[in-house]
Amino acid sequence: MDHLGPENEHAARSFGSAASVYHAARPGYPAEAVAWLIGDATRVLDLGAGTGKLTEVLVGLDREVIAVDPVEEMLDELEIAVPGVPRILGTAEDIPIEDDAVDAVVVGQAWHWFIPERAVPEIARVLRPGGVLGLVWNSRDTSVGWLREAGDIMHERHDASASFEGYVRIGAPFGPIEEHTVAWSATMNRERFLDLVRSRSYFITASADEQRETIAKLEQLLAEHPDLVGRDELEVPYLTRCFRARLA
Repeated sequence: MDHLGPENEHAARSFGSAASVYHAARPGYPAEAVAWLIGDATRVLDLGAGTGKLTEVLVGLDREVIAVDPVEEMLDELEIAVPGVPRILGTAEDIPIEDDAVDAVVVGQAWHWFIPERAVPEIARVLRPGGVLGLVWNSRDTSVGWLREAGDIMHERHDASASFEGYVRIGAPFGPIEEHTVAWSATMNRERFLDLVRSRSYFITASADEQRETIAKLEQLLAEHPDLVGRDELEVPYLTRCFRARLA
């Protein structure tokens, strides 16, 4: 990981330490959103694939998939979740596959970790002419009151997914960016919601005292908020924001 910056390397290693929690807690992606991202592409590179949340949907759409991620522990989880998908250690700035190898490159929840001036030429290199780059983020719909309060406790203002437009700058040699949003909900119990919090980089890298304080405040919110009292399961509304651009 020498070619990652120190902050990104620290974040990548932090995810590795919580790979199992990450996969169990994080939601997947709606097939509708992923199908829009890739169009008619048949061979797809999942870049920054993590534990395979996006890979699973691509395989379900009957696409040939290659998974690349800089963290071995994440790829180990991917092998459990989606056995048989080729897994390669690598980064967006140094993609270890040949030129003109894939019809689409997709990035789930990871573009903000990349160094665009180095990643964009590499992505263009591995794409076939006319290939597509698709970026996707899940974000909780914080227009819902209790989720907005939870976001405040979780320091949501620091969440990369909270300001997509600040990250979605691609540029040449790609064409204009298209956008698409899919609204959906995930049903989960309270402990899974707390595991979702535990899987976030901000939480993983916080001190033990900060972690305990965050969980305690969230447990209180889940127990006392009038919209949640007496409910065993939570309906967590999501917006899946999709962005794509074609290689010019």
